[in-house]
Amino acid sequence: MMTPQQYEESLEKLNYCVYMLGKKISHVASNPILRPSRNAVAKTYEMAQRPEHEELMTAVSHLSGRRINRFTHVFQNSRDLVLKSKMGRLLGGHTGCCFQRCVGMDALNVMSIITYDIDRAKGSSYNPRFLKFVSQVQENDWVVDGAMTDPKGDRSLPPHQQADPDLFLHVVQERKDGIVVRGAKAHQTGPLNSHQILVMPTLTMREADKAYAVSFATPADTPGITYILGRQSCDTRKLEENAMDNGNLYYGGHEALMIFDDVFVPWERVFMKGEYEFSGPLVEKFTAYHRQSYACKVGVGDVLIGATQTIAEYNGVEKASHVKDKIVEMNHLNESLFCGTLACAYEGRAEASGTFIVDSLMANVFKHNITQYPYILARLAQDIAGGLMVTLPSEADFRSPETGPLMTKYYQGVKGVDTEHRMRMLRLIEAMTLGAQAVGYLTESMHGAGSPQAQRIMIARLVNMKAKQILAKRLCGIEPLD
Repeated sequence: MMTPQQYEESLEKLNYCVYMLGKKISHVASNPILRPSRNAVAKTYEMAQRPEHEELMTAVSHLSGRRINRFTHVFQNSRDLVLKSKMGRLLGGHTGCCFQRCVGMDALNVMSIITYDIDRAKGSSYNPRFLKFVSQVQENDWVVDGAMTDPKGDRSLPPHQQADPDLFLHVVQERKDGIVVRGAKAHQTGPLNSHQILVMPTLTMREADKAYAVSFATPADTPGITYILGRQSCDTRKLEENAMDNGNLYYGGHEALMIFDDVFVPWERVFMKGEYEFSGPLVEKFTAYHRQSYACKVGVGDVLIGATQTIAEYNGVEKASHVKDKIVEMNHLNESLFCGTLACAYEGRAEASGTFIVDSLMANVFKHNITQYPYILARLAQDIAGGLMVTLPSEADFRSPETGPLMTKYYQGVKGVDTEHRMRMLRLIEAMTLGAQAVGYLTESMHGAGSPQAQRIMIARLVNMKAKQILAKRLCGIEPLD
């Protein structure tokens, strides 16, 4: 397994084509807006080196028998799924943000299932080809970006009826040595910290959409791939000299539009091409995995609860009954979320390929709660923090010899608490509930792995309503008590 330094060095060899704020970026690692996101991924390598976290952060490969980073593991039992949830909470607490490796981990697992199922039904050889790729990922300890979401264009139309066919990624040419693809993947989390891109179809395809039913892997710096970085609230604060205004001083995330302009993919990296009938199961199983992955938001919630308790003490209100009750509610909601991610893991089962998958119903229930509870936590944190969270002058003003002493005097809280410490905690709460870190906590909680309606559709589909009706009918005598 790579150390954080080796991870950094491995990315220096890649030549991404990146645009941000209207300009082409030549060096990702030194860019102050992007640097925190790379720090967050490096943390996954650092934690894997710690003996006390070996059980959570590492696993034994079923392919090689060697110890590997858990983010590259193919789950072999329910315990693997439980440890995945616990790992997510651990890292969420240590980074306070998205650490960008979960989508790739989930993509590796779902494709180990789907390639096996296609081979069994079609007599193809995708699964051995895919497992060879997995072995390379594990051996090199690569970060994999799972690329599923297409721009989609007019969402009332299927891919083949779009005015512009490139609004869904598709095969435009088939050659002896591979395929050529064109299109884009949107909302990509952390692609500039990735070694490999694993592409999957974004929705259930029909026969007319065969060209869009494609899955493959390609290096993140493959010629023809262009990244356009998304904006985040308060992102240009990272360009300023005063770090305190960022709240989280060390970690963050980034998202990008990933454009494929006639990108060539060799056959050995193609894992689905035209098997449209397997696109639906692929999406459903992937979303179950990825909805479980939102255990990370519980870890981020731990940070927000800790910040809220601390600012209550700095403000001198920690003993007020309503404040204590609100913090109890924050803990209640956060631990309830953790119950959900563990439940879907404990109820996991083996697929035909041998890979274990979470209980889909419970995973969807958990993720649906994720779309709600973090927003309640954020509201309670803002309530307790007070209005100074959003009216606080800049760190530059605090450092100024003219205005700094005035801020120290008028922004002091409880006696004995440094005014700067109070300001730092307020900035952290601001960042997590309104600023750059709110992307990784709130917006991702809402739309990541599917927005709320997507989970409600799956819950309606998966619940056994007939069985519930039979239970009721038996007890009131409509059906025999048998």
